[in-house]
Amino acid sequence: MYKRILIPTDGSELSERAVNYGIDFAKAANAQVTAITVSTPFHAVAFEPVDTLESFTTRMSRVAAKWLAYVQDVAAAAGVSCETVHVQHEHPYKAIIDTATDRGCDLIVMASHGRRGLSAIVLGSETVKVLTHSTIPVLVYREKPGKLPPYFAAS
Repeated sequence: MYKRILIPTDGSELSERAVNYGIDFAKAANAQVTAITVSTPFHAVAFEPVDTLESFTTRMSRVAAKWLAYVQDVAAAAGVSCETVHVQHEHPYKAIIDTATDRGCDLIVMASHGRRGLSAIVLGSETVKVLTHSTIPVLVYREKPGKLPPYFAAS
């Protein structure tokens, strides 16, 4: 069935739950995982720079390493092979699709916040962009607002 699964993460709680789901799915399918996080490139603001290129790069690398370490830890605990990728790209959805293609992934598992109405239009959705532009199947992990799925409910 699926042999290599790409799991994007943005470090959010929902993304972490999607990582857990994706790792469990990969284990059941006997698939390998590639985890990716995408940060936008440095943009110097002419008025008052808040960051230098060096401090921005260091900070983004540290944050990405933390998020990707989480995926590696979950994969290791499940006995699933996992490689990690940190990409800087202006358009995260493109980086996700390009990485899935370059790494030979046959499925993308990612979270969706399920925004609707004006917030969906204003904020956009990387998940929707991946869904509409990818030729690789995408499994979208969603939760009902305010309710954890049984998998994550406290026992």
